[in-house]
Amino acid sequence: MHEVTPKATTTGEIRLDGEEIHALDPVAVRRRIGMVFQKANPFPTMSVYQNVSAGLRLNGVRDRAELDEAVVRSLKQAALWEEVKDNLDGPGIRLSGGQQQRLCIARALAVQPEVILMDEPCSALDPIATAKIEDLIFDLKQSYTVVIVTHNMQQAARVAEWTAFMYLGKLIEFDNTKKMFESPTEKLTEGYITGRFG
Repeated sequence: MHEVTPKATTTGEIRLDGEEIHALDPVAVRRRIGMVFQKANPFPTMSVYQNVSAGLRLNGVRDRAELDEAVVRSLKQAALWEEVKDNLDGPGIRLSGGQQQRLCIARALAVQPEVILMDEPCSALDPIATAKIEDLIFDLKQSYTVVIVTHNMQQAARVAEWTAFMYLGKLIEFDNTKKMFESPTEKLTEGYITGRFG
């Protein structure tokens, strides 16, 4: 995400299937890793259909039948199809906040990535929309590697199989979620989980 940011630097390694991603072409990485941001960001001038098919079109897909199939598949995977199937030409920006976030998830899914990164995907949503996104995460993790960043301890305990606790840019602890929440190894982790700080 930072290859065009002047003076941006990184340290450490991020590996995808054993390959250091900083050594790969950024466009190739974006095809393999889908990103869902904290604030829903549907493309404002595009319809629901265009939002979902945008990544495929950028990758050169022009066949209408292939685009149609991907849009339907992705909207169903994102649990949004039933709500928008009669208004695919309507603006994505006119959907509710929770629907917009699921639209962005559908857009990420359309290119069939290996990994889906979600940065606080429920932070701006009400409890009903949050429950829908969490249910969706459970469904998605059957087919994708889903990495979610959250400060919501209850959400992490509900949706994650594995948890990494990071503090000031350092990995403090990584373990099975149940074990980490019930008996963390590090005092700093325990302090955060129990609400002593943060």
